[in-house]
Amino acid sequence: MTSLRVRTGAVGLALAAGLCAAPASATTSAPAPAPPPTVEEQRLDKPVPQEILRRSGFDTVPAGFRRALSGARSYAQARRVVVRQGAALWRRAVDRAQGRGPAGGDLGRDDDRPLYWARLGMTRQVRTWQPPFALGEGRRNALLDELERTSRGAADLGRPHPHRAPRLVLLTGFDPFTLDRDIRISNPSGAAALALDGTVIRTPRGPARVETVVFPVRWRDFARGTVERALRPYLPAAALFTTVSQGRAGRFDVERTNGGWRGGFPDNDGVSSTGTVPVAAPDTQPQWTTTTLPYRDIVAARTGRFPVFDHTEVTEIPAGGTAPVVRPDGPTPNSTARAGSGGDYLSNEIAYRATLLRDRLGLHDVLPGGHVHTPVLEFGPGNTDPATGTVTDPGFVRNRLDIIAQVRAILTVAVTAAAR
Repeated sequence: MTSLRVRTGAVGLALAAGLCAAPASATTSAPAPAPPPTVEEQRLDKPVPQEILRRSGFDTVPAGFRRALSGARSYAQARRVVVRQGAALWRRAVDRAQGRGPAGGDLGRDDDRPLYWARLGMTRQVRTWQPPFALGEGRRNALLDELERTSRGAADLGRPHPHRAPRLVLLTGFDPFTLDRDIRISNPSGAAALALDGTVIRTPRGPARVETVVFPVRWRDFARGTVERALRPYLPAAALFTTVSQGRAGRFDVERTNGGWRGGFPDNDGVSSTGTVPVAAPDTQPQWTTTTLPYRDIVAARTGRFPVFDHTEVTEIPAGGTAPVVRPDGPTPNSTARAGSGGDYLSNEIAYRATLLRDRLGLHDVLPGGHVHTPVLEFGPGNTDPATGTVTDPGFVRNRLDIIAQVRAILTVAVTAAAR
């Protein structure tokens, strides 16, 4: 009975209080729920990514970032955390690839995958974080943009350099992709970007400094202009640029022609996109752009164990036609692009965007630039089954190191030839 009276009194007090106060929903609003992790971020929980992070020492990155982010009490504080830690992740990956500091584990220093998976651990923290202050969709996306920019090297391009060379060479790489086919995949273009960032190439006209960026394999990022934002401030001062991606087995290709068409192959978020490459000022958008790299010099040079080709094939719809036609020697006049020499995926698109930007800046005749496809990075014999294979093996490491070395040699030939 005593307990009943206490409960009844409590209810009465609550009702009385309710008569004097407006409902909570009238004066406060619940924080917007955080979005779920992306398809790309969800792969992080699988055993292979966790092993790669653990064997490189990068497994502490997401947890450390989460602790730092949880201490932010305002958007400004959160942004400082994101910028600082994103840049630190990029520098850590570059230093590891170039032999500075501890290896952190037995995974090869040349491996690009720790950076990729650690970054996804950080973006997932930002995406799912529920801060103690209001964080709308726009500001959350701004934090994600800052994290992408700083952890990919884009914010690093203009930094003061202790051995600043007067001539600038820009090189871009890509994240691993086709991870649902084999989640162990590494991308040698990203590995080359880490190995070459901040290095110096000696040429007859003096030293040239290489600066690099690694881009995501996501259609939406490209549609939002991530390539142009990263490269536009630096192309006018560059001596040369080359976009690099993984291409065909057993060979390098210097891609002669880039097409303004998306072929629809799914990206790292499982999204497809088919149609004309979306760029600014589409009314002046060409169907094709061309390389201005010194491809004859590159093909003729002895740069490594893989053959290097001047690749000219494209797929077009001829003027007045309706069906796609493969042309081995490049596009015909007034044709419509369906695949550049480098295909119709994001490797073709980054080449198209970068060379279109070059041309729109009035640099076509003075700035050498274009796209290079590396060989497919293959695992060693007996390690080809994604279900039973290991995350690394001696053949895999040797193949990646040979590709990186040949990218460096190709870049040296190109810069030297352009300096003549």
